[in-house]
Amino acid sequence: MNTAKLRSKRVLVASAAVVAALGAGGFWATAANADVSGTDRDRIGSAATQAVPGTVVDVEESDDRGEAYEVEVRQADGSEVSVGLDKDLKVLSQEKDGADADDRVLTAAERSSAEKAALAAVGSGTILDVEASDDQGVAYEAEVRDAAGQEWDVQLDTAFTVVSKTADND
Repeated sequence: MNTAKLRSKRVLVASAAVVAALGAGGFWATAANADVSGTDRDRIGSAATQAVPGTVVDVEESDDRGEAYEVEVRQADGSEVSVGLDKDLKVLSQEKDGADADDRVLTAAERSSAEKAALAAVGSGTILDVEASDDQGVAYEAEVRDAAGQEWDVQLDTAFTVVSKTADND
């Protein structure tokens, strides 16, 4: 009977190790493409804007082989460029966004109206990004950080009416 308990413990310990390994793998899989924030975001964004002048829209870890970071930079004309950087912040690639509906450059009036509507929906805060949408019934998508630091995704229709407002829990 003592041998049975010992075998049972071995199976239990081995099972726990497998579960822990799978859990860690799941963690690393979900960590891919994670947004980068704080001083790291500033440092990485600065490296990207040295290559492509403009405003940093988004910084995230990359899941592309050999590429550590992907930075979206909005240029003065409203177009966006994806900049790929390695771990030493050397530029590996620059790709101007295509002509998809969600890559359409907004006019100054569209951008201003979408920003005002998104801020009103959240109450107050800082606009992080506004872009055209290709989702059915949604013309514009905005990301807003409220005064408490919570980020919100706000979807607007063509009349700049809120279609949805969702807390971004990434």
